[in-house]
Amino acid sequence: MTITVPSAAGGLVVTGSIDYRARLGYGVVHGTGRDTSSGGLIEWTGATVFVHPMADIPAAAPASPPGSGWYSRSLQTTGSALDTSLAIALSLGSDRPDNAALLPQNGATWTGQDRLDGHQVDVMTGPDAGAKPGTAGSVRYWIGSDGTMYRVQVDVASEPQPVVIDFGTGEYVPVRPVPGVSPPP
Repeated sequence: MTITVPSAAGGLVVTGSIDYRARLGYGVVHGTGRDTSSGGLIEWTGATVFVHPMADIPAAAPASPPGSGWYSRSLQTTGSALDTSLAIALSLGSDRPDNAALLPQNGATWTGQDRLDGHQVDVMTGPDAGAKPGTAGSVRYWIGSDGTMYRVQVDVASEPQPVVIDFGTGEYVPVRPVPGVSPPP
């Protein structure tokens, strides 16, 4: 998965994976543009963000998180495009599907077709997300004919450009928690 987080300072790109079973994300953060000092490893839950700053940032996160050098903080529910992006990415793995009959009543619509990474996809707007903290209301999904979600684009309240979350189609690999930290129940 790749999360592209816009910012006036250049933005951030998180490349990694999410273990929806354990409700845990892990990856490497690269700053873009003027925001290149924000790099390192990142792991997050629905409540906490762990960061491991690094001078030499790897292209991909190591399979096992390092045993030390982590800093933790609460995941912010408003005012941070990064935290909003992490929370949205984690929430996309909900184990309770939306009621398909109610989706059109909440603003969900099919907007057309597109090609994304060699896949024919349907593009849909999601239900209005304006009531969710940190979001500005507009959500778009790129879904393949087999139901695979390839991309989600979300307007966030703190930035004029949308957050883009691109998904790979790799095998399930459990995310290992930061040493000494238990994943959420």
